[in-house]
Amino acid sequence: VKERLWGYAVRVVLDLYDVYQPYKRGKPSTRLTAEEAYALEPSLRRDLIGAITFDEWGIDPFRLCALNALSAREHGADLATYTEVRDFLRGPGGRVEGVVLYDLQKRETRAVRARIVFNAAGPWAPKVARRAGVELRIRGGKGVHLTLDRRVSNYAILCQAADGREVFVMPHGQTSVIGTTDDDFYGDPDDIRIHEDEVRYLWEAVERSVPSIGHARLLRAWAGIRPTVWEWGKMEDDLSREHVIYDHALQGAPGLLSMVGGKLASYRIMAEEAVDVVEDRLGIPRRPCRTHLEPLPGGASFPDVRALAEAYRLPEPTVARIAQRHGENAVAICEMVAEDPRLRLPVCRCEQIIAAELVFSIRHEGARRLLDLRRRNRLAMGPCQGSDCAQVAAAVLARELDLDGRAYRNELASLLQLRWKGQRGVLVGPTAAQQELSRLQHLGAGALQDLPSSVEEAPPAPGSSSPGVERYEEASVSVAEGP
Repeated sequence: VKERLWGYAVRVVLDLYDVYQPYKRGKPSTRLTAEEAYALEPSLRRDLIGAITFDEWGIDPFRLCALNALSAREHGADLATYTEVRDFLRGPGGRVEGVVLYDLQKRETRAVRARIVFNAAGPWAPKVARRAGVELRIRGGKGVHLTLDRRVSNYAILCQAADGREVFVMPHGQTSVIGTTDDDFYGDPDDIRIHEDEVRYLWEAVERSVPSIGHARLLRAWAGIRPTVWEWGKMEDDLSREHVIYDHALQGAPGLLSMVGGKLASYRIMAEEAVDVVEDRLGIPRRPCRTHLEPLPGGASFPDVRALAEAYRLPEPTVARIAQRHGENAVAICEMVAEDPRLRLPVCRCEQIIAAELVFSIRHEGARRLLDLRRRNRLAMGPCQGSDCAQVAAAVLARELDLDGRAYRNELASLLQLRWKGQRGVLVGPTAAQQELSRLQHLGAGALQDLPSSVEEAPPAPGSSSPGVERYEEASVSVAEGP
């Protein structure tokens, strides 16, 4: 009976999948026997009937967001990071005519006027809309993920949770990612708490299919909020992933538009529709969209990794990882090494990051903090979680931005604080021991115990120095110079 049910389920799934598979230029699905599945994935439990393969695309969401912003800048946009919307400018009839911004770095307020203000703040969109005095509702969905300290599989594996939901485990860089939950969320998206039962729910689902995860260590738990369109009476998994653009004119705020819903896979078509709506409101004839034809920065071509490694005398795995993150801009990063040999300094061995890559992100990708480098380059996201690389990376950042010693230590403290937020839901056993060891290392070697209990949330101004605080170069020149 199991064999017949399995065969029927396979035919249904494969028939549906293969109808749409050509649109994403993937590979056709295949049916595997249990023996074939074990040959590809030895970590699977030993009572399988068979397996199905199908393609899914993986991305680095941090780099995707950064590259879209950089592409916008290349097309004339002004980018304002570490900047908050504090208020809206109103004109006759209550029309929204711009925003009041607060620059956290310069500690300055400025007004920016616009004919249309578009609120695309995701799970923060309701909070932004409230500043304009209008209501915007979403069904926020909390998705929790876990990161393990190693790769436990060769491929992404779909597992079944206790309630029948599908959960995945997939290799990502030097780690593995487990996800995800889907629960209603009514809290503050700036303070998402991850609970023990959510961690156990995910772990149990994967351990049932991949028993070997028992040998892995949890690095961190992290979560995001899906800004799902508001609907009443549906379970979370049944909510639509469609997107909606709201015009707040009927709520007394003409000139303000908001977008909610959708998902990452449809972000480009959502952006195209947003531009079309803005053009309609402004009375501008719609122009053909080209974002589906133009590559993001670095995506026009992929470099010859082996040739680059040989030409600049860099390890081939290092160049390969740089190329995966930066595409054709890997050539410019290697050229920086030729101009300044100190930039070949290895910084993060887990993620194969050298100093030149960090300097490139600081000079060309708007990185101003260690946390920015973490998002641009996966700094401190590997198994060591910054224990091996954070202080060297902070030295590179401080040297490049001309920061003083206090700012250098604040950057380390900020990274440590972010790690604590990601680990507070998984601090048991080996994870707790590793976190304590790392914390003591940073507090001691980084002299972080001298800092106040709260860290600065904004990037320090380049070249600034507080009275009575030593210059960074005087305190840490040996680390900054490297070998």
